[in-house]
Amino acid sequence: MDKLGVVTSFVHNIVVYNIPLLYGTVGEIMVEKSGSLNLGVEGIMAVGAIFGYIIGCYTNSLLIGILTAFLAGALCGLLFAALTVSLQANQNITGLTLTTFGLGVYFFVGNGLKAVRWPAMNDYSGIKNGFANLPIPGLSKLPLIGEGLFDHNLLVYLGVVIAIVAWWYLNRTTPGLRLRAVGENPGAADSVGVNVKRFQYIHICIGCGIMGLGGYYMGLNMSGSFSSSCWINGYGWIAVALVIFANWNPALAILGTFVFGFFSTLRVSGSSLAAAFPAALGWLAKVPTQLYQALPFLITAVVLVATSVRKREGSGCPAALGLNYFREER
Repeated sequence: MDKLGVVTSFVHNIVVYNIPLLYGTVGEIMVEKSGSLNLGVEGIMAVGAIFGYIIGCYTNSLLIGILTAFLAGALCGLLFAALTVSLQANQNITGLTLTTFGLGVYFFVGNGLKAVRWPAMNDYSGIKNGFANLPIPGLSKLPLIGEGLFDHNLLVYLGVVIAIVAWWYLNRTTPGLRLRAVGENPGAADSVGVNVKRFQYIHICIGCGIMGLGGYYMGLNMSGSFSSSCWINGYGWIAVALVIFANWNPALAILGTFVFGFFSTLRVSGSSLAAAFPAALGWLAKVPTQLYQALPFLITAVVLVATSVRKREGSGCPAALGLNYFREER
């Protein structure tokens, strides 16, 4: 057995199956940095997935699919912003409602189209070829990690680029500084001329659009096979927890995704690792599959408990997170 190949495949799968978490996490960080807590990540990713996939297939264009998924997610963000920023609705309830709404739209559109003719991804060369792996010259030839980390499809690279750009934007630009000020103290930001509502609207829509891209990736990664279970499959909730794990830092979200992805990928590759390294990892084959499936959610619960007892000092959590801003009370 090629032990090197098993390890390479394991690293490759960590990235392939868990890059949607990076999209969801970075998108939620962008939203929360504006002071808004959006618990509708699961539903927003589902909306971006179904519309991005369908429109992308019908136009036979991966680029149009990406733009559609972003737009669908952004429209969900616009709805969230209208309810919570303009109408001052409770953010927790609104986010949970968006999750229910998004999943409902996903199954309504998907089941309706499936009854007529579901677009099979392999029938559309523009989508199939556009989603093919693009090895990075030089880096993809590195031993052990080359193929695992540097031989992926366009959406994997785009997710990493978005995370890095989001970190740069939040920490190195004037609009990013103003956004952080809005999330920390909207009244103070308002007093120095920052249009709080505009900043919240724009960044909520952008963040939700990024979430939609993560949903689209999941649909493509499953070859567009529509079934009774949602493509997102709880990843939206894990992304919410990953925001805390990454300390509201888009760059750290890359590491957080890899850590969570490691445990999630054990479900797929645990038996292969056990067979390749029986002396050290043979026990992996004895672990029930159900435990592997539950691991990401168990880790999510541990992260939430650990961060809830952690002191606030050093936390990147915006001080005004989840609090509606009433300008009249400034």
